[in-house]
Amino acid sequence: MNQFENLNVWKKSMDLVCEVYKLMKLLPDNERYGLISQIKRCSVSIPSNIAEGAGRNSSKEFIHFLSIANGSTCELETQLLLTVKLDFINKGQIDVLLNSCREIRNMNYSLQRSVKQS
Repeated sequence: MNQFENLNVWKKSMDLVCEVYKLMKLLPDNERYGLISQIKRCSVSIPSNIAEGAGRNSSKEFIHFLSIANGSTCELETQLLLTVKLDFINKGQIDVLLNSCREIRNMNYSLQRSVKQS
């Protein structure tokens, strides 16, 4: 359906994954199989679902996977905020990531509207 590699929202979400992986090195080792693993999984889920939806055969399916990507973006934001609440890192360390999440959500909503109209 779409070349996902050309979608700006996919590119931005791939960059976000890289930044998330860097930040996770700051969390305590005892969270490796807990919060760190969950944060990495949901961050990877964002571009993965965008790509999977783009590879589907219908606009309806594409929109469905974009919606899943939005859910993963909100999940990531929640978990990043939780790292601050648990005093693993400070708010300033996640502000750029939270802004990227919000930008990705806005881009995703715009893409969904565009796909619905086509």
